Amino acid sequence: MGSYRNRPFMLQWHGSYCDTSSSCCYPTTGKPASDFSIHGLLPNYNNGGYPSSCDPNNPFDISQVSDIESQLQTSWDSLSCPSSDGTSFWTHEWDKYGTCAESLFSQHGYFQSALNLRSSVNPLGGLSAAGINPDDGAYSLTAIQNALTSSLGHTPGVQCSSDASGNNQLYQLYIYAWQLMLPH
Repeated sequence: MGSYRNRPFMLQWHGSYCDTSSSCCYPTTGKPASDFSIHGLLPNYNNGGYPSSCDPNNPFDISQVSDIESQLQTSWDSLSCPSSDGTSFWTHEWDKYGTCAESLFSQHGYFQSALNLRSSVNPLGGLSAAGINPDDGAYSLTAIQNALTSSLGHTPGVQCSSDASGNNQLYQLYIYAWQLMLPH
């Protein structure tokens, strides 16, 4: 397993998920804010590959995160159908990726670390400050990357997707966790 320094922290834009998914449902906890949400905190190898499902004997236990469950519902929500409270998404992320980080994190530590990382960044604010807004406007990838680099202090990976009309749109951001720990 790679070190913590190499863990990509992924944020997802809700609007793009709904534009590209075959189905999109609001969480049972209500309509999410128009902002980026956590998609995952992934372990990875130094060569860029990802280990997965490392310990099937350590299943997700919601009681381990009961004190941060409302924060997870707000910051790490799921838009997949049918509507849910997020538990199935968190189960998937822990079982697939969190179990590969057990040497560094307990279940609570894994999810709390992702919440801490999320609270340390404001990509929407950085984009808005550069005049890039969540609207039907067209923005270049270079402009998006420059705005995010200025806001975050380093360049994140940017993944785009296509909507039903074939227009490219911002879908996910990949920020290496160690970058968030560097002074800006």
